Amino acid sequence: MARRRRPLDPGGLALWPGAGSSSDHPCLVALEEGLVPLPVGRFDFPYRREGRRAPDRAPKLLGSLRDDAAAFCAAEGVDPARLVLGGRSMGGRMCSLAVAGGEVPGAARGTPPAVPIPAAGLVLISYPLHPPGRPDRLRTEHLGRLHCPVLFVSGDRDPFGTPEELAAAQASIPGPVTNVVVPGGRHELKGADDLVLAAVRDWLGR
Repeated sequence: MARRRRPLDPGGLALWPGAGSSSDHPCLVALEEGLVPLPVGRFDFPYRREGRRAPDRAPKLLGSLRDDAAAFCAAEGVDPARLVLGGRSMGGRMCSLAVAGGEVPGAARGTPPAVPIPAAGLVLISYPLHPPGRPDRLRTEHLGRLHCPVLFVSGDRDPFGTPEELAAAQASIPGPVTNVVVPGGRHELKGADDLVLAAVRDWLGR
């Protein structure tokens, strides 16, 4: 099999959870434990840290993500340009928005475009391409500004995006894309932690 295009010399991996889970999600824990000695950080968004269930709006989520990524790089001595960002569902989407920069969804009118943050690559697990049953509401407007290597790991039964829908969206990404499909996997990818870890480890070249 041809070698996949992947980040060059990654120095660390920072991960965020989906909207309904925390940084203790088994998949994220498995990645941290399985990628030793690579520094891996798991982070919660503000609403989760404050004990709320409803996610914050995108500007607050992205501000927190930027701060956590910067703090992680400082604590681990990682060059921000060598940091890989990613996560599950909403967490991965926020990472892709942060790296793409530009207009922030939900920002107040007149807010200047966000400056992209540096990243060696993106790991997008169960990317939420659209709400279930609403393929007309695609979350793809920023994908054309992603120039770093991107890894997608998704189930072929995910109601947030079919393999065909994901493939069409991935075609708009100018950076190198690696796509791993989990047979029979739904959005949670329950029971697939080992497969996700293997895909991420291979892509990182660990």
